[in-house]
Amino acid sequence: MAGNTALRTFGKHWMKPLTLIALVAPFAFLAWQWTQVLTGINPRAMGTDLVAYTHHFLGDTAIRILLVTLAVSPVRDITGWAPITLIRRRIGLAAFFYAALHMIAYLWLDRGWDLGLLWEDMVLRTYIMLGMAALVLMIPLAVTSTNGMIRRLGRKTWDRLHWLIYPLAILAVAHNLLMVKIIYGDPLMHAIVLTVLLGWRVARWGMGRLRPAAVA
Repeated sequence: MAGNTALRTFGKHWMKPLTLIALVAPFAFLAWQWTQVLTGINPRAMGTDLVAYTHHFLGDTAIRILLVTLAVSPVRDITGWAPITLIRRRIGLAAFFYAALHMIAYLWLDRGWDLGLLWEDMVLRTYIMLGMAALVLMIPLAVTSTNGMIRRLGRKTWDRLHWLIYPLAILAVAHNLLMVKIIYGDPLMHAIVLTVLLGWRVARWGMGRLRPAAVA
């Protein structure tokens, strides 16, 4: 009983601000790393390749936050703690924020805002095309993330639109996997986590189909 009260108190007063701090923390960390390098406090804070470090950091952060977004429903269903869904859209917006920064960093630091080079990369490198496709699919989800848009679209239409999170998550993880020559470490872990999260949804959908009450 006391545990339930504590969870309700946390959900009501602390969950949203703590989530915001956690989501901003990676950006603050990267900004501090750049500050150390640019001011000479620690020129090696980001290793020998600042551009590659920035790309990988932002891309990995975007994928991890996207996976956390997908983990909200399983956590809610397994624990029965419904208030966690209140932060799902905030987490999803953070995933879009870091994915957009990842793209901006690539276009700015790597390609000097040359859209011709970007197009060439998309044609020649499959993983660039997949990453761009994932980012494009995230845009309508970010734009329609407000309560006003839910009312305007209608809940059913809004829910259908936000199913785009599944193909875009697959595209994002595939983008991550194809960037490396040997699949191990973070890209492999991202793929495993996504497989588990999608597998859980398929199993849940199948179980729902088998229950007479769910069919009725």
